[in-house]
Amino acid sequence: MTAIDYAHQTTVVTGASSGIGAAFARELARRGSHVVLVARRLDRLDALASELREAHGIRATPIAVDLGEPRAGRALAAALAERRISVTGLVNNAGFATDNAFHDEDPERLTDEINVNVANLVDITRALVEPLRAAGTGILVNVASMAAYTPAPGMAVYAASKAFVLNFTEALWFESRETGLRVLCLAPGLTRTEFFDTLSGGTYRGRYQTPEQVVGTAMRVLDRGRRPSVASGRLNALTTALPRLFTRRRTVIVSGAISARSGAAQVTRRGSSASPGTRSR
Repeated sequence: MTAIDYAHQTTVVTGASSGIGAAFARELARRGSHVVLVARRLDRLDALASELREAHGIRATPIAVDLGEPRAGRALAAALAERRISVTGLVNNAGFATDNAFHDEDPERLTDEINVNVANLVDITRALVEPLRAAGTGILVNVASMAAYTPAPGMAVYAASKAFVLNFTEALWFESRETGLRVLCLAPGLTRTEFFDTLSGGTYRGRYQTPEQVVGTAMRVLDRGRRPSVASGRLNALTTALPRLFTRRRTVIVSGAISARSGAAQVTRRGSSASPGTRSR
């Protein structure tokens, strides 16, 4: 498969203000892609856009969008049209987790979580997928989590939302095979981002990757262009097979026991994709 010529790409990155999103933006810009940076914090987007322009001579456009609001994809598409920006690639990285027993969660936060992680990921993808397929030269990356592979007691909605992202993206990979658009679901494990810096109940135990390592995994798989999904990190890649060895009942029990041992942090935060290996974003 031919290599992607990033110098002729314009890629939208959501959740670009920090963490994995910012790392994606930096790596894409380093490879020559123009970037559109999307998040709520415009000051951070402006600073990152200036950094990328100066370092790589590319066009970097910050657009502030609240992905907790309904139909954010159509709002983003309108903002792109207003600026006369034609895009060839998309990285849906924005997301956040609620970390508590379901019956204790704030219903408004759960709605917000589903909007960011699922509804607006779909809305943004649908708003942009036709030009992406027509261009046939770029990438579509949806960032899930290791939580996509098993139920996660204590993070029930989050894990379910990431399971949706995994299945949704793998289906799009099949639908897009003949277009030239490279589609990938990326599942990070524990990643050093702001998400974990602010945990009120302590940190999750385990081996962390950097955002740059996670992005490096995605870029290597995209370069080859053959896989619909990838877990970042060798141990995480191995653990994706474990649910196939157990019954559904045993999988939930084991996941709940691991969650209890790993230290439940009660935090809700929207931002870059940062995902624990067993109780992940």
